[in-house]
Amino acid sequence: MADAKAHKLGQMIGEFIEKYFEKELLSICNDRELYLDIVGKVRKARKGKKVKWVDVYGSFHDLDFVIERNGTEDRLGVPAALIECAWRRYTKHSKNKAQEIQGAVLPIAEKYKYHKPFLGAVIAGVFTAPSIEQLNACGFETLYIEYQDIVEAFRIFDLDVSFEESTPDDDAASKIDALQNLTQDQYKQVFTKIMELSSEKVQHFKASLMASLDRQVSRIVIAPLYGVSSSFETVDDAIVFINNFSSESVPNDAIFEKLYIAVEYSNSDKITGEFSNKENAKQFLENIIKV
Repeated sequence: MADAKAHKLGQMIGEFIEKYFEKELLSICNDRELYLDIVGKVRKARKGKKVKWVDVYGSFHDLDFVIERNGTEDRLGVPAALIECAWRRYTKHSKNKAQEIQGAVLPIAEKYKYHKPFLGAVIAGVFTAPSIEQLNACGFETLYIEYQDIVEAFRIFDLDVSFEESTPDDDAASKIDALQNLTQDQYKQVFTKIMELSSEKVQHFKASLMASLDRQVSRIVIAPLYGVSSSFETVDDAIVFINNFSSESVPNDAIFEKLYIAVEYSNSDKITGEFSNKENAKQFLENIIKV
Protein backbone atom coordinates (compact mmCIF):
# COMPACT_ATOMS: atom_id res chain seq x y z
CA MET A 1 0.00 0.00 0.00
CA ALA A 2 1.15 3.53 -0.67
CA ASP A 3 0.96 5.52 2.52
CA ALA A 4 4.41 7.14 2.13
CA LYS A 5 4.24 7.71 -1.63
CA ALA A 6 0.66 8.96 -1.56
CA HIS A 7 1.55 11.28 1.30
CA LYS A 8 4.41 12.75 -0.72
CA LEU A 9 2.12 13.18 -3.71
CA GLY A 10 -0.35 15.07 -1.56
CA GLN A 11 2.45 17.23 -0.13
CA MET A 12 3.57 18.18 -3.62
CA ILE A 13 0.07 19.24 -4.61
CA GLY A 14 -0.37 21.25 -1.41
CA GLU A 15 2.99 23.00 -1.81
CA PHE A 16 2.13 23.78 -5.44
CA ILE A 17 -1.15 25.47 -4.43
CA GLU A 18 0.58 27.50 -1.69
CA LYS A 19 3.47 28.58 -3.92
CA TYR A 20 1.28 29.83 -6.73
CA PHE A 21 -1.31 31.48 -4.50
CA GLU A 22 1.62 33.40 -3.05
CA LYS A 23 1.98 35.05 -6.47
CA GLU A 24 -1.67 36.18 -6.31
CA LEU A 25 -1.07 37.78 -2.91
CA LEU A 26 2.20 39.37 -4.02
CA SER A 27 0.45 41.10 -6.90
CA ILE A 28 -2.20 42.50 -4.54
CA CYS A 29 0.49 43.71 -2.12
CA ASN A 30 2.69 45.30 -4.79
CA ASP A 31 -0.27 47.33 -6.06
CA ARG A 32 -0.71 48.76 -2.54
CA GLU A 33 2.93 49.03 -1.42
CA LEU A 34 2.30 46.50 1.35
CA TYR A 35 4.85 43.96 2.57
CA LEU A 36 4.15 40.23 2.12
CA ASP A 37 6.05 37.93 4.46
CA ILE A 38 6.27 34.28 3.40
CA VAL A 39 7.73 31.03 4.68
CA GLY A 40 11.23 30.27 3.42
CA LYS A 41 12.26 33.87 2.96
CA VAL A 42 15.33 35.22 4.80
CA ARG A 43 14.45 38.55 6.39
CA LYS A 44 16.48 40.77 8.73
CA ALA A 45 13.39 41.71 10.73
CA ARG A 46 13.02 38.16 12.08
CA LYS A 47 15.08 35.04 12.74
CA GLY A 48 15.16 32.01 10.46
CA LYS A 49 12.94 31.24 7.49
CA LYS A 50 9.66 30.80 9.36
CA VAL A 51 7.02 33.52 9.65
CA LYS A 52 6.72 33.70 13.43
CA TRP A 53 4.55 36.15 15.36
CA VAL A 54 4.17 36.44 19.12
CA ASP A 55 0.77 36.68 20.81
CA VAL A 56 -0.27 38.72 23.83
CA TYR A 57 0.96 35.95 26.17
CA GLY A 58 4.43 35.78 24.64
CA SER A 59 3.83 32.54 22.70
CA PHE A 60 5.08 32.22 19.11
CA HIS A 61 2.91 31.02 16.23
CA ASP A 62 4.02 29.93 12.75
CA LEU A 63 2.01 31.50 9.95
CA ASP A 64 1.97 31.03 6.16
CA PHE A 65 1.35 34.57 4.89
CA VAL A 66 1.31 37.91 6.69
CA ILE A 67 0.55 41.13 4.84
CA GLU A 68 1.99 44.10 6.73
CA ARG A 69 1.45 47.82 6.71
CA ASN A 70 4.74 49.74 7.04
CA GLY A 71 6.74 46.50 6.98
CA THR A 72 10.21 46.32 5.40
CA GLU A 73 13.05 43.82 5.15
CA ASP A 74 14.49 45.36 8.32
CA ARG A 75 11.32 46.12 10.30
CA LEU A 76 8.15 44.24 11.19
CA GLY A 77 5.03 46.18 10.30
CA VAL A 78 1.48 45.95 11.60
CA PRO A 79 -0.40 42.87 10.30
CA ALA A 80 -3.09 43.87 7.83
CA ALA A 81 -3.91 40.28 6.87
CA LEU A 82 -3.14 36.85 8.33
CA ILE A 83 -3.66 34.08 5.77
CA GLU A 84 -3.16 30.35 6.18
CA CYS A 85 -2.95 27.85 3.32
CA ALA A 86 -3.74 24.15 3.87
CA TRP A 87 -4.19 20.94 1.89
CA ARG A 88 -6.06 17.85 3.09
CA ARG A 89 -6.95 14.81 1.00
CA TYR A 90 -9.39 13.14 3.41
CA THR A 91 -12.29 14.52 5.40
CA LYS A 92 -11.11 12.76 8.56
CA HIS A 93 -8.25 15.27 8.79
CA SER A 94 -10.13 18.44 7.87
CA LYS A 95 -11.57 19.33 11.28
CA ASN A 96 -8.17 19.04 12.96
CA LYS A 97 -6.62 21.26 10.31
CA ALA A 98 -9.33 23.88 10.76
CA GLN A 99 -8.55 23.90 14.48
CA GLU A 100 -4.82 24.21 13.74
CA ILE A 101 -5.51 27.27 11.58
CA GLN A 102 -7.58 28.85 14.32
CA GLY A 103 -4.93 28.08 16.92
CA ALA A 104 -2.22 29.78 14.87
CA VAL A 105 -4.12 32.87 13.71
CA LEU A 106 -6.64 33.86 16.39
CA PRO A 107 -4.12 34.60 19.19
CA ILE A 108 -2.27 36.98 16.85
CA ALA A 109 -5.54 38.56 15.72
CA GLU A 110 -6.46 39.12 19.37
CA LYS A 111 -3.18 40.91 20.04
CA TYR A 112 -3.84 43.23 17.10
CA LYS A 113 -7.59 43.55 17.64
CA TYR A 114 -7.40 47.35 17.48
CA HIS A 115 -6.13 46.98 13.90
CA LYS A 116 -8.57 44.22 12.95
CA PRO A 117 -6.45 42.33 10.39
CA PHE A 118 -8.13 40.34 7.65
CA LEU A 119 -8.27 36.63 8.51
CA GLY A 120 -8.02 34.29 5.53
CA ALA A 121 -7.92 30.53 5.03
CA VAL A 122 -7.08 29.10 1.61
CA ILE A 123 -7.94 25.42 1.91
CA ALA A 124 -7.55 22.86 -0.85
CA GLY A 125 -8.47 19.20 -1.29
CA VAL A 126 -11.26 17.72 0.81
CA PHE A 127 -12.78 19.61 3.73
CA THR A 128 -16.11 18.97 5.40
CA ALA A 129 -18.83 21.62 5.50
CA PRO A 130 -18.68 21.79 9.34
CA SER A 131 -14.91 22.45 9.26
CA ILE A 132 -15.43 25.34 6.81
CA GLU A 133 -18.36 26.68 8.84
CA GLN A 134 -16.15 26.52 11.92
CA LEU A 135 -13.57 28.78 10.27
CA ASN A 136 -16.20 31.20 9.01
CA ALA A 137 -17.77 31.41 12.46
CA CYS A 138 -14.39 32.49 13.86
CA GLY A 139 -14.18 35.42 11.43
CA PHE A 140 -12.20 33.84 8.59
CA GLU A 141 -12.83 34.49 4.93
CA THR A 142 -12.45 31.01 3.46
CA LEU A 143 -11.46 30.07 -0.08
CA TYR A 144 -12.11 26.37 -0.66
CA ILE A 145 -10.41 24.87 -3.74
CA GLU A 146 -11.99 21.47 -4.21
CA TYR A 147 -10.08 18.26 -4.88
CA GLN A 148 -11.93 17.45 -8.10
CA ASP A 149 -11.10 20.86 -9.56
CA ILE A 150 -7.41 20.28 -8.85
CA VAL A 151 -7.54 16.85 -10.49
CA GLU A 152 -9.35 18.28 -13.51
CA ALA A 153 -6.85 21.11 -13.92
CA PHE A 154 -3.88 18.74 -14.20
CA ARG A 155 -5.69 16.86 -16.96
CA ILE A 156 -4.88 19.69 -19.39
CA PHE A 157 -1.49 17.96 -19.63
CA ASP A 158 -3.00 14.47 -19.51
CA LEU A 159 -1.87 13.97 -15.92
CA ASP A 160 -3.93 12.01 -13.42
CA VAL A 161 -2.96 13.20 -9.93
CA SER A 162 -5.87 11.53 -8.13
CA PHE A 163 -5.06 9.07 -5.36
CA GLU A 164 -6.64 7.18 -2.47
CA GLU A 165 -5.29 5.51 0.65
CA SER A 166 -5.35 2.26 -1.35
CA THR A 167 -3.29 3.61 -4.28
CA PRO A 168 -0.30 1.26 -4.85
CA ASP A 169 3.21 2.62 -4.33
CA ASP A 170 4.14 2.19 -8.01
CA ASP A 171 1.14 4.23 -9.17
CA ALA A 172 1.80 7.01 -6.69
CA ALA A 173 5.50 7.07 -7.60
CA SER A 174 4.74 7.43 -11.31
CA LYS A 175 2.45 10.40 -10.56
CA ILE A 176 5.17 12.00 -8.47
CA ASP A 177 7.61 11.61 -11.39
CA ALA A 178 5.09 13.19 -13.74
CA LEU A 179 4.69 16.21 -11.45
CA GLN A 180 8.45 16.61 -11.11
CA ASN A 181 8.77 16.70 -14.90
CA LEU A 182 6.36 19.62 -15.35
CA THR A 183 7.94 22.96 -16.29
CA GLN A 184 7.25 26.18 -14.39
CA ASP A 185 5.16 27.39 -17.32
CA GLN A 186 3.05 24.22 -17.22
CA TYR A 187 2.52 24.58 -13.48
CA LYS A 188 1.42 28.16 -14.09
CA GLN A 189 -1.12 26.97 -16.67
CA VAL A 190 -2.46 24.35 -14.25
CA PHE A 191 -2.86 26.95 -11.51
CA THR A 192 -4.61 29.30 -13.93
CA LYS A 193 -7.04 26.50 -14.76
CA ILE A 194 -7.67 25.86 -11.05
CA MET A 195 -8.43 29.55 -10.57
CA GLU A 196 -10.84 29.43 -13.51
CA LEU A 197 -12.67 26.41 -12.12
CA SER A 198 -13.01 28.17 -8.76
CA SER A 199 -13.35 31.65 -10.24
CA GLU A 200 -16.44 32.78 -8.33
CA LYS A 201 -14.98 31.76 -4.97
CA VAL A 202 -11.56 33.18 -5.84
CA GLN A 203 -13.00 36.55 -6.84
CA HIS A 204 -15.08 36.72 -3.67
CA PHE A 205 -12.03 35.98 -1.49
CA LYS A 206 -9.80 38.49 -3.29
CA ALA A 207 -12.51 41.16 -3.24
CA SER A 208 -12.95 40.76 0.53
CA LEU A 209 -9.19 40.89 1.06
CA MET A 210 -8.73 43.98 -1.09
CA ALA A 211 -11.69 45.73 0.55
CA SER A 212 -10.04 45.14 3.91
CA LEU A 213 -6.64 46.36 2.71
CA ASP A 214 -8.17 49.44 1.03
CA ARG A 215 -10.61 50.34 3.78
CA GLN A 216 -10.94 53.94 4.93
CA VAL A 217 -12.34 55.31 8.15
CA SER A 218 -15.94 56.31 7.49
CA ARG A 219 -16.99 57.38 10.99
CA ILE A 220 -15.66 57.64 14.55
CA VAL A 221 -18.12 57.53 17.44
CA ILE A 222 -16.99 58.69 20.88
CA ALA A 223 -19.26 58.26 23.90
CA PRO A 224 -18.07 59.40 27.35
CA LEU A 225 -19.71 57.08 29.88
CA TYR A 226 -20.75 58.26 33.32
CA GLY A 227 -22.36 56.43 36.18
CA VAL A 228 -22.71 55.66 39.86
CA SER A 229 -21.67 52.18 40.93
CA SER A 230 -24.10 50.08 42.95
CA SER A 231 -23.38 46.67 44.45
CA PHE A 232 -25.76 43.96 45.60
CA GLU A 233 -25.46 40.74 47.54
CA THR A 234 -28.21 38.86 45.71
CA VAL A 235 -29.51 38.57 42.16
CA ASP A 236 -33.01 39.49 43.33
CA ASP A 237 -31.75 42.79 44.77
CA ALA A 238 -29.95 43.54 41.49
CA ILE A 239 -33.12 42.86 39.49
CA VAL A 240 -35.12 45.18 41.78
CA PHE A 241 -32.56 47.92 41.09
CA ILE A 242 -32.84 47.42 37.33
CA ASN A 243 -36.62 47.48 37.49
CA ASN A 244 -36.53 50.81 39.33
CA PHE A 245 -33.77 52.31 37.22
CA SER A 246 -34.69 55.20 34.93
CA SER A 247 -32.47 55.97 31.95
CA GLU A 248 -34.05 59.42 31.65
CA SER A 249 -32.40 60.84 34.74
CA VAL A 250 -28.71 61.19 35.51
CA PRO A 251 -27.75 61.35 39.20
CA ASN A 252 -25.98 64.53 40.30
CA ASP A 253 -23.13 62.49 41.75
CA ALA A 254 -22.47 60.64 38.46
CA ILE A 255 -18.75 60.38 37.73
CA PHE A 256 -16.78 59.71 34.57
CA GLU A 257 -16.07 55.99 34.05
CA LYS A 258 -14.60 55.53 30.58
CA LEU A 259 -14.53 56.59 26.96
CA TYR A 260 -16.19 54.29 24.47
CA ILE A 261 -14.84 54.65 20.92
CA ALA A 262 -16.11 52.92 17.78
CA VAL A 263 -14.21 53.28 14.49
CA GLU A 264 -16.25 52.30 11.45
CA TYR A 265 -14.69 51.53 8.07
CA SER A 266 -15.80 51.65 4.46
CA ASN A 267 -15.84 47.82 4.19
CA SER A 268 -18.15 47.50 7.25
CA ASP A 269 -15.29 46.57 9.62
CA LYS A 270 -15.76 48.03 13.08
CA ILE A 271 -13.19 48.39 15.87
CA THR A 272 -14.33 49.32 19.36
CA GLY A 273 -12.46 50.12 22.54
CA GLU A 274 -13.09 51.34 26.06
CA PHE A 275 -10.50 53.56 27.75
CA SER A 276 -10.21 54.82 31.30
CA ASN A 277 -8.26 57.97 30.36
CA LYS A 278 -7.81 60.39 27.47
CA GLU A 279 -4.16 59.47 26.85
CA ASN A 280 -4.97 55.83 26.06
CA ALA A 281 -7.91 56.88 23.90
CA LYS A 282 -5.74 59.25 21.86
CA GLN A 283 -3.03 56.60 21.47
CA PHE A 284 -5.65 54.18 20.15
CA LEU A 285 -6.81 56.67 17.50
CA GLU A 286 -3.28 57.75 16.59
CA ASN A 287 -2.21 54.14 16.02
CA ILE A 288 -5.15 53.66 13.68
CA ILE A 289 -4.19 56.75 11.69
CA LYS A 290 -0.54 55.63 11.42
CA VAL A 291 -1.43 52.39 9.67
